[in-house]
Amino acid sequence: MKFILDNILLVAAAVVSGAMLIWPLIARRFGDVTEVDTVGAVQLINRRDAVVLDVREQHEYAAGHIPGSKHIPLGALPNRLREVEKHKDRPVLVICRSGNRSTGACGLLKKHGFGEVRALKGGIQAWEQANLPVERK
Repeated sequence: MKFILDNILLVAAAVVSGAMLIWPLIARRFGDVTEVDTVGAVQLINRRDAVVLDVREQHEYAAGHIPGSKHIPLGALPNRLREVEKHKDRPVLVICRSGNRSTGACGLLKKHGFGEVRALKGGIQAWEQANLPVERK
């Protein structure tokens, strides 16, 4: 107990950083974001003509992305929603690196009236591990 009292700032920093690490897991589990695996993603793209929205940063996108995907970084998405609004009637598959940023993008899209929004579980990492096609620019 003395250690905690003597190092209250250190303990507070540890608690806050721990909470930040587990928050994406909690938000994903209790949020209303639907995730699909790579098989479900391929089916959405091929059978339902889903729009693939990549919300990673430019350098990540250039390193490898799903062919035909639309690139809008997550930070720019609120200001660039008009670019994807014409696709509200189609399923939207949101991609990021590992699956964390895409859940935030899905929430934003749902708030703006997009009906069928899905996040790729595991992100582009899962896509590449499944040996699915990737373009590099």
